[in-house]
Amino acid sequence: MDSSHLDPDEVARYARHIVLAEIGGAGQQRLKAARVLVIGAGGLGSPVLSYLAAAGVGLLGVIDDDEVSLSNLQRQILHDTASVGMAKTESAARSLARLNPHTRVVTHQTRLTADNAVDVLTAYDMVVDGSDNFDTRYLLADTCETLKIPLVTAAVGRFDGSLTVLTPYEKNAEGKLCPGYRDLFPEPPPPGLVPSCAEAGVVGALTGVIGTLQAMEVIKLITGAGEPLIGRLLLYDGLAASFQTIRYGRRKG
Repeated sequence: MDSSHLDPDEVARYARHIVLAEIGGAGQQRLKAARVLVIGAGGLGSPVLSYLAAAGVGLLGVIDDDEVSLSNLQRQILHDTASVGMAKTESAARSLARLNPHTRVVTHQTRLTADNAVDVLTAYDMVVDGSDNFDTRYLLADTCETLKIPLVTAAVGRFDGSLTVLTPYEKNAEGKLCPGYRDLFPEPPPPGLVPSCAEAGVVGALTGVIGTLQAMEVIKLITGAGEPLIGRLLLYDGLAASFQTIRYGRRKG
């Protein structure tokens, strides 16, 4: 039987999607057939994983080598107090199973490295970056570009965040290659220049805003609804409650 077929329970569960002309039954079946990997089960990964599971993505992978700590719970809503000390991947899988038993969750209790990135990513057809360090972001962007896998990447800091979609192996409407991560950020900043979340702080709800926007971009990419943030960087200022979109392209040379 077609693995994307929707049974009666799923038709009822996803009824509000199915009535949308931009998604419909065909789009919901594409969501069920999709294989999405989320890097990190933390502040960004929590809303991404929650909304993609709720949306009916058929297979969700989650990679994280960390354990839940008490300081995570201010923003990492996939976990609860009883999860403290548990592997984040295990806690995430438990929460997502309660949310939607139709979604299969694959856990990777490890850190993404140059040695395992290709092996891990090739099992998926889309990747979401919820990492919290530049080494992982650059490794992930470079690997996704090589493997020709769409990447939805975001970052947050204190009260603001940014978001874009990367498909640098595809051409835009003008016949030019779409930009990649290094067209936005050619080189990572020197170590210590950008303070960590623990050092600078971050308001918890901010990760919910940006992570939910990432989930929205994934749903758009899978179903074909709307215009993804390809070649556009979305900036959010939480204190001013303002959004700004900046267009960017390939760097010359």
